[in-house]
Amino acid sequence: MARWRAHAVDALLVAVVLAAGLAEVWVPFESRTGDGDPLLTSLQVGLIAAALWWRRTQPLPALAVVCAAMFGFHAAGVAYLLFNGQFVPLVVMTFAVARHGRGRVPYVGGAVVVGTMLYADLTIPDFGDVSELIFHWSVLTTSYVLGSWQRLMAARAEEAQRRAIAAEVEAAEKAAAAVLAERTRIARELHDVVAHAMSVMVVQAGAAEGVEGTPEEVRRLLGSIRGTGAGALAEMRRLVTMLRDPDEAASRAPQPGLAALETLVAEVRETGLPVTLEIVGEPRELPAGLDLAAYRIVQEALTNARRHAASATAVVVTVDFSGDELRLGVRDDGIGCRDTAGSGHGLIGMRERVTMYDGWLRAGALPDRGFAVEAALPLERA
Repeated sequence: MARWRAHAVDALLVAVVLAAGLAEVWVPFESRTGDGDPLLTSLQVGLIAAALWWRRTQPLPALAVVCAAMFGFHAAGVAYLLFNGQFVPLVVMTFAVARHGRGRVPYVGGAVVVGTMLYADLTIPDFGDVSELIFHWSVLTTSYVLGSWQRLMAARAEEAQRRAIAAEVEAAEKAAAAVLAERTRIARELHDVVAHAMSVMVVQAGAAEGVEGTPEEVRRLLGSIRGTGAGALAEMRRLVTMLRDPDEAASRAPQPGLAALETLVAEVRETGLPVTLEIVGEPRELPAGLDLAAYRIVQEALTNARRHAASATAVVVTVDFSGDELRLGVRDDGIGCRDTAGSGHGLIGMRERVTMYDGWLRAGALPDRGFAVEAALPLERA
């Protein structure tokens, strides 16, 4: 729509200049001066008016046509001097070359106008009058300055629009990244909760199957399975509630932290895996995110030990608060194959958590026997 409107304006301008110029020649108006041929002057007016059609798209060539037609005919002595048919189009083209020109075009166009007018002042007697000089130079200068100002404003508007679009794209990318990060975090939480609970329940169910003649022990194991399942279900409900209504989730019980390690270790002991918890240094209050990350790392390491450490007689969990880093360690003396490259979801989740806090993680088999997971989370960021 805007393009057709611009074409309509250009067509109207061409028609008005052509009509005014021809009327100036043939009526004639008082603004027609000098000697000339009406037919050749009409041809000159037609060329000048037609060149205005390209004032937006090709301002410099259009200006060159206007200047050449104006003073080429005058140099040959065959055209009248016209205000409407010659000077007005020159003023329009001076504005157009300053407004629509790109790069060096406005400066080259300005030089063309100056050179053309200097030639006219020196060769056309009617242009030598002081009042005439002041008039046409002030009008042309004003037109060029106005066109340059509008070009500058348009460039600023385009830059502002470009920045706005870039800001929208950046905001959309950040929103998408935030959604992906949240999905990854939730997937990590679900994996940690489900993997740990299911591992405990499987081990306890297997132990219950092997018990003979002791209903109390069977009931204890089944009760433990029920408790583990209920805890996992509660965690699942918390995560689903968080997805549906973050405000409601925020009012629910806080997520586990290192303070809950005693409960976690006791739970693992009930599966038959001998676990010892060692605290080094004075425990300190940690940010909720880092506290949860540390708890999940230990939880996942214990889950891996339960799954893969065959014949383990000891598992030692170490939490060291004594330095500038929170050091976590889970070591067992069992045998079994574990993916030390970190392609499994458990190790990937642990690496993601330590990376989030600029920490490090090492996991691998011990020289003689066993497997160790060690992690460090800087406390300075806390």
